[in-house]
Parts: sequence; C-alpha cells; structure tokens
Amino acid sequence: MASDGARKQFWKRSNSKLPGSLLKSTAKMPTTPVKAKRVSTFQEFESNTSDAWDAGEDDDELLAMAAESLNSEVVMETANRVLRNHSQRQGRPTLQEGPGLQQKPRPEAEPPSPPSGDLRLVKSVSESHTSCPAEELRKLSWSGIPKPVRPMTWKLLSGYLPANVDRRPATLQRKQKEYFAFIEHYYDSRNDEVHQDTYRQIHIDIPRMSPEALILQPKVTEIFERILFIWAIRHPASGYVQGINDLVTPFFVVFICEYIEAEEVDTVDVSGVPAEVLRNIEADTYWCMSKLLDGIQDNYTFAQPGIQMKVKMLEELVSRIDEQVHRHLDQHEVRYLQFAFRWMNNLLMREVPLRCTIRLWDTYQSEPEGFSHFHLYVCAAFLVRWRKEILEEKDFQELLLFLQNLPTAHWDDEDISLLLAEAYRLKFAFADAPNHYKK
Repeated sequence: MASDGARKQFWKRSNSKLPGSLLKSTAKMPTTPVKAKRVSTFQEFESNTSDAWDAGEDDDELLAMAAESLNSEVVMETANRVLRNHSQRQGRPTLQEGPGLQQKPRPEAEPPSPPSGDLRLVKSVSESHTSCPAEELRKLSWSGIPKPVRPMTWKLLSGYLPANVDRRPATLQRKQKEYFAFIEHYYDSRNDEVHQDTYRQIHIDIPRMSPEALILQPKVTEIFERILFIWAIRHPASGYVQGINDLVTPFFVVFICEYIEAEEVDTVDVSGVPAEVLRNIEADTYWCMSKLLDGIQDNYTFAQPGIQMKVKMLEELVSRIDEQVHRHLDQHEVRYLQFAFRWMNNLLMREVPLRCTIRLWDTYQSEPEGFSHFHLYVCAAFLVRWRKEILEEKDFQELLLFLQNLPTAHWDDEDISLLLAEAYRLKFAFADAPNHYKK
C-alpha cells in the first residue's frame, strides 16, 4: 500500500493541461516576431505540400505574429455576450452546454450597431506606425469590422500589407506592379493549347457565380478572368479548380465598396469607378485571394485531399456533439460528402448571402487558421443549427434537398454572430483534444 506522501506526490506530478481547457494568458505579448508552433499533424501536412505556393514571400511583422493564438478570454467573452443578448431578446434563459445545439429562431429586433469605440480603435490600430498591434487588431476584428475600415483591415489581417503604415505605399506599389507584370507575361497565353482548357473552364464558371448583378458586368467578368487565370498559371500543383472562383468575390466587393456607396453588396455597380482604381483593386484582390489559398492549398490539389479530410473530421465531430442528428443522417443513407463537400470547397459561400460571407470572413481572418481549422467548427455549428428540420425529414431525397438548399436568404449579421459564437464554443471544447473526434 502506497503511503499518503507518495499519493500526494503522484497527484502533484499530474499537472498536465486538461484536453480542451482554457489557459489564462499571463505572459506579455512579445513585440518581436516569433515562430509558429506546430499544433497538429494537419498543419504539418499543409506545410509539407506547399510546393507551388509563395509561402513566406513577404517578411512582414504581421505574418510572424499571426501564429500567436487569439486571446481566448476576449473571444469567450464575445461569444457568451452574443448568446446572452440573443437569449434576452427571445425571453429565454442563456443556452447551456449539452449534447446538441438547439435551433435558435431568428430575433425580431434589429442587430445592434457596432459601438462607436470599435471604429475608433480599429482605425487607430490600422493607422499605427509600429509593428505591435497585430494581436490587438485581430481581437477587435473577431466580432465584426466596421465597413469604413474593412478594406484596410482585411489587407492587414491577410498579411498582404505590413502593420507599419509607413511601409504600406511602397508595398502596394511593388505588389501591384508585380501583378501586372504577370498579366503582361502570361495572359496572352490563355489561348495556347496548353492553357486553353483552363481558360475555357474559368470562362464557363464565372457567369455561374453570384451575385448575378455583379458578375454580369463586363468589366467585372474580365477582372475575374485575369485573376483566376494568372493564379492557375502560377500554381501548377493545383491549377484552376471549380470553387476557387467564388473566393474572389468577397475581396473584390469589400475593396470596391471603399470607392462607391452601395446599400447592398449584391448590387455593386463598378461603371462609375475610374479605370486606375479598378486596376489597383484587381491587383489587391489577386494577392489577398492568394494569401487565403496559401492556407488551404490541399483543398484544391489532385483528388482534393484537404476537403476529403475535413469532411471526415466534420462527420466525426458531429457524431460527438449531436449523435441523434448524426444517426438520423446515417439511417437515411445521407453521406456527409453529398452536402458538406460544397461547404468546404466554397467556404459556405453558396449557403449564405454575400453580406453574411463578408461578416464571416471578418472572423476567419482574425482566427489563427480561420479558413482551414476554425471553418470546421463553423460547419459543425451550421449543420446542428438545423437539427429540428433535419430530424423532421424522414426521406433521403427530402433530407438531401434540404441540406443543399438551406433557408438562409434572410440571414443577417446577428445570425452569423450567433453561429460564430456556437462554433467558438465547439472549438473551445474540442480543439485541444483531437481524440474527442473519435468514439
């Protein structure tokens, strides 16, 4: 029999971090760049397959700081505040942790406007002359970015521009000049035999994009064709894959809205925008889209292994958080690939309106690995959001039709904020405990 002293010593040694636990940050944020920690084998896989992508092209401070984990206390406070406010508007108690996430009806009230302090703070960060505020900018942006500063903030968060405002003009000029050098060098080859299939597919896919009012404008069509063709030529490991075309739209719309007044992002009209401004927006859109794709490159290589892996992870995650929904889908022979492939391939852009996608991307760009890792939890929360409707459907065809045409046309920022809060709660519970994916 072990002595009491031995037992105490045993428990004293057992001081490892609990899976899924939230550690309070006590260390001061370093002001010098630090190396990213390798968190998972999935990240290792991504880094080992970056053969044709320009990772580490710029040596900006923001890229080095992006590996730092988001302040968990700030995001948890934001998530809980969203849930609490939503519950109060509905006259219901705050949602408690449970085996599944219950459906929440859309609130009647208008979503609250961002506090005036947010605009002031984001402006002060985006106009900083130092390289320190990257972490502060991400914390402010997680809950949504005010429209007037969104273009600049996205450029900073994506790593396209340096944090130091004095370096931005030279960086912009250099990158825009570089992009148009690509146009001059490569674009005339679009009709060559080796590239004509790629260009033809791009030409076919662009009219299928949304919003229709934007895509049908000839100037926009030409810009998107150039962006996608140049990206495909410069990334031969994947080339052009259907789905990449959708990722151009949010960047282009956000950047064009800096120069025009549009009530709705779906009705943007570029006819009054000067040609030189459109040229610069085209280059900025290309580089920001490239930065995004650097982080999800294995989604579009041969056989799209990244998407296959993420859909499998989604299936395992849903089986843990809401076994009833998972079992219902399995009983009716609905496979996750049949509806979730598009969720991963298009980053939910075909499932929610463009205005919601833009709000979603505010948070994705604020989260470390937002488009690859956090997106998984958003998809899980998105699926379970419809658990009531899913469980009511008793037919394979009706189930699949519903999952491929979810009723989100009237969603707004409040719905997305609630979805993101649920996703963060799932990440908080499961991200540090990968074994929880498995039964």
